[in-house]
Amino acid sequence: MAHILHRAFSILACACRASVAPNSPAGGPAASAGPVDSNLIDDLIAANRILTERGILDGYGHVSVRHPGNAQRYLMSRSVAPELATAADIMEHDLDSNPIDARGRTPFLERFIHGEIYKARPDVNAVIHSHSPAIVPFGVSDVPLRPFFHMGAFLGAGAPIFEIRNVAGMTDLLVRNPELGRALAHSLADKPVVLMRGHGSAITGASIPNAVYHAVYLDVTARLSVEAKMLGGNITYLEPEECRLAMATITGTMSRPWELWKRKALGR
Repeated sequence: MAHILHRAFSILACACRASVAPNSPAGGPAASAGPVDSNLIDDLIAANRILTERGILDGYGHVSVRHPGNAQRYLMSRSVAPELATAADIMEHDLDSNPIDARGRTPFLERFIHGEIYKARPDVNAVIHSHSPAIVPFGVSDVPLRPFFHMGAFLGAGAPIFEIRNVAGMTDLLVRNPELGRALAHSLADKPVVLMRGHGSAITGASIPNAVYHAVYLDVTARLSVEAKMLGGNITYLEPEECRLAMATITGTMSRPWELWKRKALGR
């Protein structure tokens, strides 16, 4: 009998060990990377509002930031219209896009855009996914989205296009799993922006202000491109050296528009 009981307890112990989630302390939920400065949360909330005000986000789209205390985590709101996001909605995710502290909150379906870009690009600390109407036409045509004025110089040689059909055939166009997120990150490569055919774009930055700048002036570049083409002549695009020199200057002044946009967005 003692032998049978010993065997039963051994089996039970093995089963308990097997049920422990990876990276989870003592079988509990994965540990949080810890609290972050409230100013970073303010920036994340402001980014959602700034981009909504400009029509780059609406009831859809999302913004994330890499956790400053753990590069293997990122912060993003629960699935809510961006303009309505508050500090209480911010959720921590690991880079597989598993929520760490969901507490009943529903994560975004396309959160894999963010996690897989953070995996592939250590230089990226903020990601925006948008369905901006100004951008969508450039993802479905052979007309390139290239910079021709200095504020869009970050685009360099232009924005690549992610074709989801090449990865998954016929879909609803949503990046709903890690495989599609990885394919999107592969199309992004080392660029700041990737267009998503029939869908929108994913925009990156070294910080939230940097990513928001990219999103705002990507939109402006797209709108001006349509206007320039309507004139009927040839467009003179920026040369690589012009892009480099322009961004060397603009990078040092990005805090100026950010401070304005954030103050207006947060009402202070």
